[in-house]
Amino acid sequence: MNFEVGTQLDKIVILVYFAVVMGFGAYFGKYSKTTTDYFFGGRRFAWWLITISIVATGVGSHSFVKYSTKAYQYGLSSTMTYLNDWFFMPLFMFGWLPIIYYTKVRSIPEYFERRFNSTARYLATMMILLYMIGYIAIQFLTLATALYRIYAIPLMLTVVLIAIATTIYMHFGGQTSVIFTDLFQGFILIFAGLLLFFLGIQFLGNQVGINGLSAFWMNLSPLQKLPLAHFNHPPDFNFVGIFWQDGVAGSVGFLFLNQGLIMRFMAAKSVNEGRKAAAINVLLVLPISAIVVSNAGWIGRAITNVAPEMLPLEMAANDVFVAVTNIVSSPGVFGFIIAALCAALMSTADTLVNASSAVIVNDIYRPLSKNVKSEKQELKFARWTSIGVKVIAVLLVPFFNSFDSIYEAHGWFHSTFTPPLVVGVFLGIFWKRFTSQAVIATFLGGAFLMILGQFYPELISPFSHGIELRPGRGYSYIGALYNIIVCAGVGVIVSLFTKSDSSKKLIGLTVYDVHKLKSIFKGSDANEEEGETPVVSWKLDPKSADVLKFSINDMKLMKANPGDLVYIQDSRWWLGGLKSAHSKYGKPHNEDGVVYISSSHLEHGQFVEGLTLRAEKEM
Repeated sequence: MNFEVGTQLDKIVILVYFAVVMGFGAYFGKYSKTTTDYFFGGRRFAWWLITISIVATGVGSHSFVKYSTKAYQYGLSSTMTYLNDWFFMPLFMFGWLPIIYYTKVRSIPEYFERRFNSTARYLATMMILLYMIGYIAIQFLTLATALYRIYAIPLMLTVVLIAIATTIYMHFGGQTSVIFTDLFQGFILIFAGLLLFFLGIQFLGNQVGINGLSAFWMNLSPLQKLPLAHFNHPPDFNFVGIFWQDGVAGSVGFLFLNQGLIMRFMAAKSVNEGRKAAAINVLLVLPISAIVVSNAGWIGRAITNVAPEMLPLEMAANDVFVAVTNIVSSPGVFGFIIAALCAALMSTADTLVNASSAVIVNDIYRPLSKNVKSEKQELKFARWTSIGVKVIAVLLVPFFNSFDSIYEAHGWFHSTFTPPLVVGVFLGIFWKRFTSQAVIATFLGGAFLMILGQFYPELISPFSHGIELRPGRGYSYIGALYNIIVCAGVGVIVSLFTKSDSSKKLIGLTVYDVHKLKSIFKGSDANEEEGETPVVSWKLDPKSADVLKFSINDMKLMKANPGDLVYIQDSRWWLGGLKSAHSKYGKPHNEDGVVYISSSHLEHGQFVEGLTLRAEKEM
């Protein structure tokens, strides 16, 4: 980029933003008392909190850069890479989500051990850690690419400073800090993205002297107005390649394997709350997000068609978002919108760092630790592990910076690392016949065939759908189809020639047992009878066991029995479950409108004396 970006005011706005977010996130560290709190937020939050935090995680900083680049090159068809999750969402909502929630799986690799064996778990652990830490490195690179130009400091120093900033609030707060900072950042990035679109429309209207929307639409060519890309060309952006990489490998990878996303849903107070969050996200929020991340490219293309001299011809692919924002926004507003880019980076990075730490603790530290550790020791280890993850991610940044653009780096990385895991988890959930030997063969044999495809692109040619092979660069997208087919082929063939696992071992781990999961979770038959949700005052019973004691009449109102599961929360709905606790019903008493709680409930829920609680029977 050959022109100056940002003013002193913009620099101040960005720094103030960082300070506010770090303080906001660190404040919620007091709600992380255990590793369950640190990684899963205590399974306490309402659907709307989960929804917004999913948005903030899904709209990573690479999304602004990546989709703005493609929107600038190809117009409205850039959104098709972003609107694929609906395809697999029903399978997630009614298959994978209840399995991971009710079986109390703490990580994706743990599922592989329960479903298959310990070897599958260790292989999955290594692959998922590589995937997530690489993803973090791409996030760091993306934001540093924008900020180091604004502050005129070296790229790698910018990367280090970003890593330190995200560490401050992540180190203490864990998943609770992540969710609440992402609630804050989710609103900021959606507002800032839509604000940029409004400013761009206004700018175009002023340039042409007509209504802004008319000016925008008039200055896109017919091809740039098409909602879908061409079927098989150009080689770096085509319908069939996007479908297989983003619509299949990408969507299954994001919904079923992204430990950060899974931990969001595990932080929901119930499976139904998680389903609400998923449905609202895919039906409402994703279409809005597609506009948020792509509109800078559309505006940039329209500006170029109106006044080509405004954007340099030699502009690098990664510079589209910052360059367009610099043109259409005023000082201070530019800083605010770049702060939204910071929000996107921090939201995605903090989720992935927290998820990587969860995998290390749950799938390496606990299985290999000879001595039983206390919750405090594990929590301390988890916090230091998150720092270690960031150090490794920073070291990987130069590798990803060697690609022509962040778009190319992310595309290569995503299509290379997800297919073995995608095939392994998907067949594990939906095909009982898929065996332990088969998933190991998928990881090892499938990966070997994938590597061959990287060195010998002619192996991919039969799957190319006529897409041009670029000498020295191979296939950009359609390699994902080849990778999925070879991994699935290895898995299916080995399954057919090996002995299937016993039905007893598979109970609760496939989609065929979804109807049993509530009883498995509870440890006895689920009480499905519908009751009311009373508001009650609370009294502390220090001698009480970890049960909640309601009156006989309140128990009848809720249609609950001793031993059933119950969820209590501060009756202020806008807290979203922040002050809450899960427990069991204890022996009832005769004091209507009062619940007796234990000291552990008080410590976990942070309930306020004199304020009422709302009680919900779970099952």
